[in-house]
Amino acid sequence: MARLVARALRLGRSALIQTSVPCHYQGRHHLSYLVPLLMWPGPAILVAPTSLLQRLLRVEIPRLQEWMGTPKAIRYGNSWPNANFDGLFLTSPDCWLQDRLQGQLKFPTGIPTILDRVDDLEVWVRQQLNVCIQPADWEELMLAFPHQLETIRDIRVKLIKAVFEHPQNPYECCSIEDSALKILQHLYESLPIDSFLALPDTWRMFAECFDSSQSLIWAEISRCQGQFSLFGGPVAVADALRSVWQQQPVVLIGAAVELEASAPIYRASIGLGDVTTLKFSPDRYSELIHLYCPEGIPLPNTSQFQKSLLPEVRSLIAMSAEAKGLTVLLVGDMPLKTQVGSVLAGEFGSRVQVEKTCLDDNGILVTGWEFWRQHQAVMPAPILLAIATLPIPSLEHPLVAGRVADYKRQRLDWFRLYLLPVALRELQWAIAPVRDCQGIVALFDRRVLHRSYGQQVLAALEPLARINYLDASWFANRDIERSLS
Repeated sequence: MARLVARALRLGRSALIQTSVPCHYQGRHHLSYLVPLLMWPGPAILVAPTSLLQRLLRVEIPRLQEWMGTPKAIRYGNSWPNANFDGLFLTSPDCWLQDRLQGQLKFPTGIPTILDRVDDLEVWVRQQLNVCIQPADWEELMLAFPHQLETIRDIRVKLIKAVFEHPQNPYECCSIEDSALKILQHLYESLPIDSFLALPDTWRMFAECFDSSQSLIWAEISRCQGQFSLFGGPVAVADALRSVWQQQPVVLIGAAVELEASAPIYRASIGLGDVTTLKFSPDRYSELIHLYCPEGIPLPNTSQFQKSLLPEVRSLIAMSAEAKGLTVLLVGDMPLKTQVGSVLAGEFGSRVQVEKTCLDDNGILVTGWEFWRQHQAVMPAPILLAIATLPIPSLEHPLVAGRVADYKRQRLDWFRLYLLPVALRELQWAIAPVRDCQGIVALFDRRVLHRSYGQQVLAALEPLARINYLDASWFANRDIERSLS
């Protein structure tokens, strides 16, 4: 990997590197790009999340420079220091993407750039491109157009009524349908003809989203406060990013953006053309997991699924009771997560917590995918990770439904190109801590065994030893291994 990064710096040839999730999760890949960056005689940029940059600045770079004896200048900030700077500049994704997408010219073009943790690249880009109209923005609009004060108020009331008529869902958001879009259109038409430049910045940017056929418009609802926020953003980010990759050579480093080393689906989704690609796999011996996939569980979309899930979970928890360690139950469905948490808390008491970080040594955490991804790094590696269903994005979410509709309009395979890759990335990140202790993963989603895409799911979980029966010796052996260590 270090040789490929050095080659990219020397030749100006962009590259995409997948390090494997266990390597990325533990940060073992940092030296592989820090060494060539510190040896590179010219200027370079490193883009990474702020928490990672702080560790690199305070721990890894000083130690590495002392060991290597390299006097390369290191700077951190949100804009390029000066035209003569030839050191290594560290910045966050927000600063770098804002500059590249909005043409702010805070960073010169042509500087080799390394981007770490690009598994979240699309999320970063959407944060930059999405426009949000919050309740305070309505007040700003009324101050900007005092003669249209009553009209703006009336339109806002109509919009509130249209948004709150949507049935409540677990995501507390809804798509903006034709009736509400006509209300928004009437709002802009009611303003003076020459008012576009006089619009507050947020309203002007939202108007650009509103007028584009390639945008999604949705609302996030706070029913208890009787308020909502409007959002507008692109359906896809590839078009916005194509020009970004042409401005400098880049090395994109992620954990596992796609099963294939060449990552054609991922590259298409971010507008990245033909680049050098490299993919590492988890170690087959030290990072193997034991995967339990029972045969008799009903499909997740049936009423019998919950009734069959709970006995399986009880059996696993009972077996793991003697082996001290954390048990995690991942449930993506929000109502099911609450129900399972309540039932288990009634049986196992305070050991069970729903999405809490303060847990007993022998605790049981019931959590959704997002909470687990955010907090798994600060928790002990679980000896057992039980997964109720695959993390396939729900079509009940308006943003997911909007993107699927766009794939359908283009007559593309929306499941293979969008939903499945997202699920596989989330699944690989979720089990990363279990690989540290070669623990046990239980997957209760029978679609893995009976759907055509099941083999791709199993491939994403490799290396693994697959089992389809319950054996108390699994946890007894784990307890012995912990005692010996």
